[in-house]
Amino acid sequence: MTEVTSPSVGFIGLGNMGGALAANVAATGVELVVHDAAGPGRAPAGTVFADDVAAVARAADVVVLSLPDGAVSEAVAGQLAAADQRRVTQVVDTSTIGVTAAGRITELLAARGIGYVDAPVSGGVAGARARTLTVMYAGTDEACARVEPVLAALSDRRRRVGDRPGLAQALKLANNFLAAVALAATSEAVAFGTEAGLDMATMLDVLNTASGQNNATAEKFPRQVVTGTYAAGFANSLMAKDLRLYLGEVREQGGPTSLGTVTSSLWEAFAAAEPGVDFTRIYPFVRGS
Repeated sequence: MTEVTSPSVGFIGLGNMGGALAANVAATGVELVVHDAAGPGRAPAGTVFADDVAAVARAADVVVLSLPDGAVSEAVAGQLAAADQRRVTQVVDTSTIGVTAAGRITELLAARGIGYVDAPVSGGVAGARARTLTVMYAGTDEACARVEPVLAALSDRRRRVGDRPGLAQALKLANNFLAAVALAATSEAVAFGTEAGLDMATMLDVLNTASGQNNATAEKFPRQVVTGTYAAGFANSLMAKDLRLYLGEVREQGGPTSLGTVTSSLWEAFAAAEPGVDFTRIYPFVRGS
């Protein structure tokens, strides 16, 4: 595993994903300074908790963000930039915030001489813990080079996808749109099959050797739905938010939205009916609707 000896690192946002990623960084041996609005209870073992964002800005050269949306990321970036005697020179944002918000944050930080690398992640909390989730990142050559040790600490799977922040957000939104479609469509197909009399496990076995195979049939259904676990670690409200971002960006470009509109509507209904539940619970929601 890569040791992060320089630069010093801070981490803000210790929810399901952020806590797992921060633990990965801490495991490399770096003295990691962390902060979360909920308090020190979420701080991974071996980290130092800071009372506020400004304290992180004064302690770390590179600060990683894992936050719920663009508004929060922008607010935290503003606090980092405005901190007195700040040390931070680079920000790595693993949040899913959309192309537009990434552009605003880039400008906000650049005005204060701080680099920004857009680095959303995909692979779930289990993938974060196993260091198998994908970090897709975009930024200038200089910014990406400076934060490479930190990116390496987050996960063993990383791919630079562009030379300016926002491009990784575009790819992450496209990815989550596809994931949302697959999970919703698989839920509808399995509901149809089981109602017709098929065994769910049999359906999945066959689908996973046929042309209908996808991540939902191969991973989400066997691990979460069949077992009744429903604990993939990603809330339906966050998926609904990501689809809103996706649709907004596509409409801004004048691109096609027919399937996106239908998919987003379904996830919005699910999030409204059962706010904050695991997103794999869309199967019983679809089955009962």
